[in-house]
Amino acid sequence: MQPMPLNGASIPRWRVAEVELTAPVKFANPFQDARLGAIFFSPSGRQLLRQGFWDGDDAWRVRFAPDAEGHWRYHLKLDYTDGAEITAAGGSFTCVAPQGETVFDRHGPVRLADDKRCLIHADGTPFFYLADTAWNGPLRATPEEWDHYLAERVRQGFSAVQWVATQWRAAPHGDIEGRTAYIGHDRITVTPAFFQRLDRYLIATTQAGLLNVPVMLWAIGAGSNPSVDPGYSLPEDQAVLLARYMVARWGAYPVMWILAGDGKYTGEYAARWRRIGRAVFADAAGMPVAMHCGGQQWPADEFRGELWLSVLGYQSGHGDSDEHWQWLVTGPPANQWDAIPRLFQLNLEPAYENHLAYQSKQPHQAPAVRRGLYWSLLNAPTAGVTYGGHGVWGWDDGSGPPVDHPGSGTPLPWREALTMPGAEQVAYLGDFFRSIAWWRLRPDLDLLAVQPGAHAVQRYVLAARSPEGDLVVVYTPTGEELRLKLAGIRPGYTATWCNPRTGERTPASSEHAGELTGFIPPDAEDWLLILQAPDTSAA
Repeated sequence: MQPMPLNGASIPRWRVAEVELTAPVKFANPFQDARLGAIFFSPSGRQLLRQGFWDGDDAWRVRFAPDAEGHWRYHLKLDYTDGAEITAAGGSFTCVAPQGETVFDRHGPVRLADDKRCLIHADGTPFFYLADTAWNGPLRATPEEWDHYLAERVRQGFSAVQWVATQWRAAPHGDIEGRTAYIGHDRITVTPAFFQRLDRYLIATTQAGLLNVPVMLWAIGAGSNPSVDPGYSLPEDQAVLLARYMVARWGAYPVMWILAGDGKYTGEYAARWRRIGRAVFADAAGMPVAMHCGGQQWPADEFRGELWLSVLGYQSGHGDSDEHWQWLVTGPPANQWDAIPRLFQLNLEPAYENHLAYQSKQPHQAPAVRRGLYWSLLNAPTAGVTYGGHGVWGWDDGSGPPVDHPGSGTPLPWREALTMPGAEQVAYLGDFFRSIAWWRLRPDLDLLAVQPGAHAVQRYVLAARSPEGDLVVVYTPTGEELRLKLAGIRPGYTATWCNPRTGERTPASSEHAGELTGFIPPDAEDWLLILQAPDTSAA
């Protein structure tokens, strides 16, 4: 739904509302020549700073979602950068009880938990991050196509959508109507009509109950036209202004930002992105912010302790060699999650289904996709993961590879790619983990008496348990017998085999031999084993 008018209104808690201000003068470049700021005064006296945005002609807007019931006041100030004059306005409104049926209506927007182990809603409810990759979706889809896409992804159990919010290497000409997010280089100006169009897609995604995860500044600096990626090509001050515009425009909605996409963030690049992150999110406390790293890069030490950064979004990538898979199960994602200062991590780009693998040049099929997803959920404290479907992320018609990605292979048309086997099986993954208290799981390979993947990485078994010993989850990618050391695990548990291919659940029998307990999967394919003591299901 569109933002509600703010002044004098009754606004449900966490619902987005806006106030419009008309500038009394014309600016040559409003994006550069003026700033709209707002101070909101809560019923308890808290002061919240928000930035407004130019929306074309002489229209300026501030969007806000109140987080406490009661009477609010606000004050707006439009500053001209030449100091000539200041226009001020103010008003008040009442925040009432939450209304609506989406998860965001009921529980509020998403933020990083205080322990930095998972994402949670404003009311403390854990949020399982199960994202789809639709980089080009809002840029290239018609409204009707986007509605179809959202309906399918909701049916399949997704909770978030990652997409790109500007022109970039796979959409160098911008949106389907030929508009780009900005024009210029040293002193850019934004295109309000471009962002007005994206408003509709962002709002539709929110209404569907899916978290928007826009990439603000794609930054790979590679491919045939690196100058099109704003995170790589724009001067630092202009990149900051562009990203702050998006925060002003969309920050009132339930959003997790990806500040930079697919870039290199070490050395001098790390210093640049630290400066950009601090500048963009100086007034945006509490918003979850991620960096989406290039393939198998791990710049954790460069960003550890940055207050604005919520998520190190790593990319295990699209390889299929043993060395490639080993990085995911025994490399930095698996062995650095508990480093101090704590840095929350998510795999934002494992192998895309039907994408050609880097080494074999064969398409990744559903078994490999499942392996990447489940490994990514259990190699660190369980919190979430991202799926990608070749054909969907580029919003392709099936006539050839995505733009500027010739080595990825020709995908299915996006409508067909939506229902590839791996995508359909995401529903089962979501059902399995949402049925348990997933946020309490921590990796524990000491549960395994034998590691089948010790000499063959694609047989690698990952295990996790709760600190209280009332919940154990084990994933076997090849259906081998699991021999577990269950000392310290609460007795009286039920054991269940969960089939990642069909969603079926089968009671698991066990054999005890001294201190070891053996569990034999029903067949030789991949399985998830859940051991659960009474009263430990998810709320």
